[in-house]
Amino acid sequence: MASARNLVVAGAGDVGMRLARLRMAAGDEVIALRRRDVPAIDGVRMQRADLATGEGFARLPRRPDALVFCATPDERNEAAYRRLFVDGLRRVLDGIDPLRVFFVSSTAVYAEDAGEWVDEATPAVAETFNGRILLEAEAELAMHPQSTALRLSGIYGPGRDYLLRRARSGEANRRQWSNRIHVDDAASALSHLLDLHAHAPCYLGSDDAPTLECEVMAWVRDREGLPAGSPATGAESGRRVSNASLRRSGWVPAHPDFRSGYLPLLARPGV
Repeated sequence: MASARNLVVAGAGDVGMRLARLRMAAGDEVIALRRRDVPAIDGVRMQRADLATGEGFARLPRRPDALVFCATPDERNEAAYRRLFVDGLRRVLDGIDPLRVFFVSSTAVYAEDAGEWVDEATPAVAETFNGRILLEAEAELAMHPQSTALRLSGIYGPGRDYLLRRARSGEANRRQWSNRIHVDDAASALSHLLDLHAHAPCYLGSDDAPTLECEVMAWVRDREGLPAGSPATGAESGRRVSNASLRRSGWVPAHPDFRSGYLPLLARPGV
């Protein structure tokens, strides 16, 4: 399979650095962009660049084999999202001309909220500000002839323990469908797409098993030896994300369900 020989990772945070290490192991040259000066990490060339201002873009290769845009905003508000995802993406594509572009988006672009399944054919009609702005960024991306958006569900893994903390606190359960992807699988999905000869304009990245949030939290409490929480009540909400298209392309998640991914993160039973 073909691979990118010269890769720029814009926004080298948790997912970006995991991807960079995978691509280095595959023999690629990787430039990882961060806003602050950072020494080389595991052979990855770290370069200072600011997606919000364009500072540092002049030092980038003009025609890299691929650009992966996987940045994370500092703040969760509309202005910060637009500044990064719409203006930042446009700015970096004005500064360099990659052969292929991959953009990390989110399943927040969907509005379904009654347990419906969503896939790449589901109309994306976002109701939240972050979903709307990501759709704007995807429209910007679509102007590049060789581009793909990877819409990820909720990322979890080491250091991402929000749901675990909620489960341990005994927070009220909800009959809400939840979808997740382990951070390692998010990086491996991007690496897999980089190796494909041909790819669709969009893929959904999630594990194999959408699960009601109340079931996940009950499992966590049981595994850690905590008393059962209150029974979940209310109508089902949320959506179920299908990863069938990404699966058909050859990607296989290391953590196909929440049990596989969360088990190493649990405290000892009774703690």
